[in-house]
Amino acid sequence: MKQGGEFLRPYPGDFLLTLTDMEGKRYKLEDIDNIIYLWIRTLKYSKSFDKKRVLKWFEFMSKLFFYTKKNLHIPDIIICSPTAPFSILPAYYLAKKYRATLVFEVRDIWPLTLIEVGGYSRVNPLVQLMSWFEKFALKKSDIIISNLPDYSEWLRERGVSKEAYWVSNGINLEEVKYIEPLDKRVSEKIPENKFIIGYTGKLGVSNAVSYLIEAARILKEYADIRFVIVGDGQEKEKLKDEAEGLSNVIFIDSIKKSQIQSMLKFFDICYIGLQRKTLFKYGTSPNKLFDYMYSGTPVLHSVNTKNDIVQLADCGISVEAENPDKIAQGILELYKMDENKRKQLGENGEKYVMENFTYKNLAEKYLKIINSNNN
Repeated sequence: MKQGGEFLRPYPGDFLLTLTDMEGKRYKLEDIDNIIYLWIRTLKYSKSFDKKRVLKWFEFMSKLFFYTKKNLHIPDIIICSPTAPFSILPAYYLAKKYRATLVFEVRDIWPLTLIEVGGYSRVNPLVQLMSWFEKFALKKSDIIISNLPDYSEWLRERGVSKEAYWVSNGINLEEVKYIEPLDKRVSEKIPENKFIIGYTGKLGVSNAVSYLIEAARILKEYADIRFVIVGDGQEKEKLKDEAEGLSNVIFIDSIKKSQIQSMLKFFDICYIGLQRKTLFKYGTSPNKLFDYMYSGTPVLHSVNTKNDIVQLADCGISVEAENPDKIAQGILELYKMDENKRKQLGENGEKYVMENFTYKNLAEKYLKIINSNNN
């Protein structure tokens, strides 16, 4: 999105630690491709709903707030793109101080994510506090942008008389074009001359990989079909237990992002699933879907959502979420499909993602939204 101007982008210091060394400092400024990043040292955590993660949200907010008292270039636009809504306070303070346009960017719906995925009660004090911060953010922001296509529906349900602009996640062409081959020890684990249903990514509860394993159980008599699950996460050991005794399921540890496209070349179908939750009715924007589509591999999409990109792109088959029987049926439909037709589905996905979901296209859309609201 860099088209002139200056950018200061704050980040928690434990975010992708491979990118920077904090050198024992609380704050660190770093110039990466002419964008100034402000790294802020915060707590480390290991699980999505670890209590340390909650403490980190408050730590990041307070440290960012105090940093704002130092000399900064006067901004025209402030984009608040938090993992949780607490950092809206320093963002709002800065926007008022510098009379800047405040953009609130929503990537997850908090506290709904905490309730539906984390299992928190609606009366939990943290949930109540998050709800207040969310209302504050939605009320005080000049522009609301979300990667969730139906987020405006959530706004209406919350009684917010604003519309959200949709800017999806997508692919960085410079990144995906750099393809690193798989290590031999990894590629040797993938069966040859088999029809491969593959999954890459986090193995968390919401990713619904358990239902893919149940589908593998249903299809265990099909000697040509194999399931390859690539990734790590808090559910991995549980999933391995569920797959015990299934010779058609292979687990592979996480690989580097630069090796994803090399892995996808081995797959005949790419699986993506999510739990059947109210949370997902407002749309989804999983990065792995765009990686799948770019690879030219047909997608089996097991997600209940109105804005179904797989159907829009005609790049695979969509089936009901959390339904192993439907997942198995979808796999068989693709397995028995004419090879040329299956190839066409993959090509449709690649074409669609190149036309609609490259970072360049998305950045231009983002800038157009901001510019149209600043005129």
